[in-house]
Amino acid sequence: MEIERKFLVAREHCPQDLEQYPYREMVQGYLSTHPVVRVRREGDDWFLTYKSFGRLARQEVNLPLTPEAGEHLLEKADGYVIRKRRYLIPADAVDQESKRALTIELDVFYEPFAPLCYAEVEFDSVASARSYQVPKWFGREVTEEDGYSNSDLSRLGRPKGIE
Repeated sequence: MEIERKFLVAREHCPQDLEQYPYREMVQGYLSTHPVVRVRREGDDWFLTYKSFGRLARQEVNLPLTPEAGEHLLEKADGYVIRKRRYLIPADAVDQESKRALTIELDVFYEPFAPLCYAEVEFDSVASARSYQVPKWFGREVTEEDGYSNSDLSRLGRPKGIE
């Protein structure tokens, strides 16, 4: 089960020292958006992912792929292929249910989506997600809004108002 909240972040509000945090370069394309079937490369690793319907909470299954299979499937992607850098930033909070330290996943998108940035935080329960105290540098929450999921980006392009 994936339980996460997503927030817009203006680039000028991102932490100034991002390079001190670990990051991954990611490329992902969507074979289907209803339901979501995605192929993703993270560094040298490839995955095929299925996500059920939902925004805040939904089932997610990841299957490893060979690089050859991943590249072949990425060529079949519909719409835009998404390229982004994901920074892993320790949050000053713990999950209320599991007491696990939380991590902020800050996605900084490359063209054609730049200057789009999202902060996502994953939780162990819906109750923990709802009780999370949002850092001041986060912008508007878009967890439940149409047009802001990565699968929506692949179909629709950069959301209006992101300049």
